Amino acid sequence: MLFIQESRFIRGFFFTFTPMEIASLYEIFLGSKGLVTDTRKIEKNHLFFALVGEHFNGNKFAAQALEKGACYAVVDDANYHTGDRTILVKDSLKALQELATYHRQQLNIPILALTGSNGKTTTKELLNAVLSRRFNTVATIGNLNNHIGVPLTLLSMNQHTEFGIVEMGANHAKEIAFLCGIAMPDYGYITNFGKAHLEGFGSMEGVIQAKSELYQYLIENEKTIFYNVEDPIQKKKLMAYTKVYGFGLEKDNPISDINIELVQSHPFVSVHFNATEIQTNLIGAYNFTNIAAAICAGSYFKIDAHKIKEAISNYIPSNNRSQIVEKGNVKIILDAYNANPSSLQAALSNFADVDQNNKAVILGDMLELGPDAAKEHQHIVEVLAEYKLDNVYLIGENFYQTQGMQLKYRNFDEFKEAFPKALKDNKAKLYLIKGSRGMALERVLELF
Repeated sequence: MLFIQESRFIRGFFFTFTPMEIASLYEIFLGSKGLVTDTRKIEKNHLFFALVGEHFNGNKFAAQALEKGACYAVVDDANYHTGDRTILVKDSLKALQELATYHRQQLNIPILALTGSNGKTTTKELLNAVLSRRFNTVATIGNLNNHIGVPLTLLSMNQHTEFGIVEMGANHAKEIAFLCGIAMPDYGYITNFGKAHLEGFGSMEGVIQAKSELYQYLIENEKTIFYNVEDPIQKKKLMAYTKVYGFGLEKDNPISDINIELVQSHPFVSVHFNATEIQTNLIGAYNFTNIAAAICAGSYFKIDAHKIKEAISNYIPSNNRSQIVEKGNVKIILDAYNANPSSLQAALSNFADVDQNNKAVILGDMLELGPDAAKEHQHIVEVLAEYKLDNVYLIGENFYQTQGMQLKYRNFDEFKEAFPKALKDNKAKLYLIKGSRGMALERVLELF
């Protein structure tokens, strides 16, 4: 049986297992098929971790996990310690995090961490596409980028993994610093600083400070940073640091290590670098820096330009992120994974510039904006009025309270009832659908 005892501090992360305890748990992990936290996914010889949250208690499912074939179950409630195949610890989540860091140390492979307000997941996927042309890579799956997801990503790596790409999300200060302590990255990239999670960060200054915790970790540990040399915030923060590799978006920028030019952004983005033009499957000029970051990393790791081109050209967005969906003679840009004031304005600007008659926009509330919610939603309504789009539908309590001429619905059910008739009347051939994850606007597809 394992118990957490003393605390120690190692490279920014508190360890509470003794060396013997973590080594014993690690041996069990290595002998297992892998780690799971959901009994629905258990297969024979999995190691089950019973996590506890606000609305769930994984300890209750430990016996079920063993019955389904788990080799061991890690629990943190003595009431569920039922025998030799249960491992009792003081905190299962902390044990998971420490096991992940210990595993990361044993693998001793390069890890690239990225964070930012917008474009994290798309950039991560592009980085993975490019770097996998040289390395056997493992990257964050989906949006597993928090205090549970980052450990699970690290523990999904094995002795065959040559490079890890870890996405880090946060909605409060000190979260990125904590995740860096777990993952111990060797390289890092911040996509941008935007108005996201203002409820947790308090202000734009809070966003900048929190996201920059990645820079702080990398600088303190003398690691390499990739960055956009034309982002004034990043440029200022990295002015005195030398272990940087930057990309410029303007021709012959003297302080950049590689220059990448935007060729066109409608309908799909194409870019030019090293006498190579890359046509992508990504819509919107706002994806330009995401593409550039992947090219920058590929260049740093000396991946051939034609292999970089192949990787980026073949990448097709999915999971509701700038995904192109066709329903009969209607084309839909489904960008329903997330939305904040910065990303929504960028998406609307790009959509307004698309040369297409009969366009329609369906927007859902932007969540987690705190006291700024009313102001930010009203600003979007005013932006929409300037673009003079043919048909606009706004869904959610925040948009419903705004002042404007757009069609507004308190919730999805109201919209669902009214939309079929609107669909017959508006004659739109191109739609943009965007909203925060909590709005689940991918449900709109079922109405076409």
